[in-house]
Amino acid sequence: MKQSKMLIPTLREMPSDAQVISHALLMRAGYVRQVSAGIYAYLPLANRVLEKLKNIMREEFEEIGAVELLAPTLLTADLWRESGRYDTYGEDLYKLKNRDSSDFILGPTHEETMTALVRDEITSYKKLPLNVYQIATKYRDEKRPRYGLLRGREFIMKDGYSFHADQDSLDETYQDYKKAYEKIFERAGLTFKPIIGDGGAMGGKDSQEFMAITDDRTDLEKWLVLSKNITSIDEIPESVLADIKEELGKWLVAGEDTIVYADGGDYAANLEMATSQFDPKAAYTEELELEKVATPDAKTIDEVAEFLKVDQSQTIKTLVFRADDELVVVLLHGNDQLNEVKLTNYLGADLVEAASEADVEAAFGVHFGSLGPVGLKEVRIIADREVELVKNAIVGANEDGFHYKNVNIGRDFEVSEFVDLRTVNEGEVSPDGRGTLKFARGIEIGHIFKLGTRYSEAMNANVLDANGRAIPMIMGCYGIGVSRLLSAILEQFARIYVEKTPKEEYKFSWSINFPKELAPFDIHLVPVNIKDETAMALTAELETKLRAKGYQVLVDDRNERAGVKFADSDLIGLPVRVTIGKKAAEGIVEVKIRATGEVVEINKDELVNTIEILNQN
Repeated sequence: MKQSKMLIPTLREMPSDAQVISHALLMRAGYVRQVSAGIYAYLPLANRVLEKLKNIMREEFEEIGAVELLAPTLLTADLWRESGRYDTYGEDLYKLKNRDSSDFILGPTHEETMTALVRDEITSYKKLPLNVYQIATKYRDEKRPRYGLLRGREFIMKDGYSFHADQDSLDETYQDYKKAYEKIFERAGLTFKPIIGDGGAMGGKDSQEFMAITDDRTDLEKWLVLSKNITSIDEIPESVLADIKEELGKWLVAGEDTIVYADGGDYAANLEMATSQFDPKAAYTEELELEKVATPDAKTIDEVAEFLKVDQSQTIKTLVFRADDELVVVLLHGNDQLNEVKLTNYLGADLVEAASEADVEAAFGVHFGSLGPVGLKEVRIIADREVELVKNAIVGANEDGFHYKNVNIGRDFEVSEFVDLRTVNEGEVSPDGRGTLKFARGIEIGHIFKLGTRYSEAMNANVLDANGRAIPMIMGCYGIGVSRLLSAILEQFARIYVEKTPKEEYKFSWSINFPKELAPFDIHLVPVNIKDETAMALTAELETKLRAKGYQVLVDDRNERAGVKFADSDLIGLPVRVTIGKKAAEGIVEVKIRATGEVVEINKDELVNTIEILNQN
């Protein structure tokens, strides 16, 4: 492929509006261009990477019996009304009308569509299981699209759906998808963790997320590739290293999710789902007499603990939430933070939100800061499991400016349920006891769900079982953020290349170090001077040889200065660059391996073998 025929609009500088390195490099290296906020065009280089990702997926999904199809993007709202999501999905749903004023949406996901398709065609359990998927564009009206491809309004997603007559069949397919996802991400060269995930708006209970880990950039050697005339980071002057650290510090660590993992075991979960070890046994403590005390101007846990000269662990915090149309009181231990995802999942409500101060005053006659569980009537009280262990606690007295001391559950108030509702903290013991919890940032690249009968029951997607009875199909759902993968790969494979010039000057620049299986081309042929007939003849000869060996070759045939060509080549980030320069008449070319920065001069007849040897890892 001739570079002069490609649309690769590289930039001299990083775009000023980019906050993460993947967005900056995709823009600067000419892979994508923003059309409007949160909406991008995938230029030829990006499209080639995406197609390679899709082909990897197709190969792995074929191994598990998944069949590709393509569903429409423009969907009738009637299907979403059947499932109940039309009114509950939220403001991210694109809603529109056709010329007949019928309601439509732009599909953010396709559970309803696939359920309807299968419902209308499959009537017997004998036709199950059925496992289908598509790779298509999705739409979500993000309020604040950001970080390039990581949070957009239009994106490419692979979404798969399986239909089953029994739970065992779903469990088997779920595990097949888990293994397929792991193979896909391994082939993409990603460092990732499968973690316990939250089903969110998708419905269902069992789910697992796949998170690409993003580096915090403290390990400088991991980010550097040493090239010409440099063999060790120790050779680089401190002033240059300081400049490199400053450059790294300009970019946010990508990943909107916090991953919680055990440093001594296999446990890993999204922060929204993570838990820690809990010992339900409380030491015996004598119950003291209930006492009401004045706490003027003390409203927060810290203020109350400081005023009463006690540790905050002796306090219980009282919160109020509205779950659909019901007020629910939630109790937490000390300064523990409520995990609203856990609360929402436990309550099973469509909408859970913090109650307003007006709601609380109308229901209980007290303001926030003095609210407590003692004396509350006809309201559901849920407590985090840690609360059950607190004896002689301090709580609000339901009177402004007062708190109760020595409050005990069972004697002074009752709790409906004790459940895990708190957000874990780094350093707590893993739930399996194998090490302590650590936090890392990550990008969600895949998610698999056991939906159960959430959609089939709502949409009457039934089959007849072996006894002729109508049963709802059991469903699974399996997603990969394809365009997100492109950003995740760059976040992990962006590198700073450091070179020492003949004048003993140090230069460094950003570049992409693509995994070989995903690079848009395998080899970049760069003739320094296209007016040199000998060099161009050698370039054509090498291109023919390399293509015959199955390599995908990009030839920089542009009439540009050598410096421009090399700068663009570094930005594009192909695994191998072959420079055809002054020694072309001698049949000598320069080979640079991007992953290692290694540069060698070789004879043209040795090029194919040399590339295979140098680029085998």
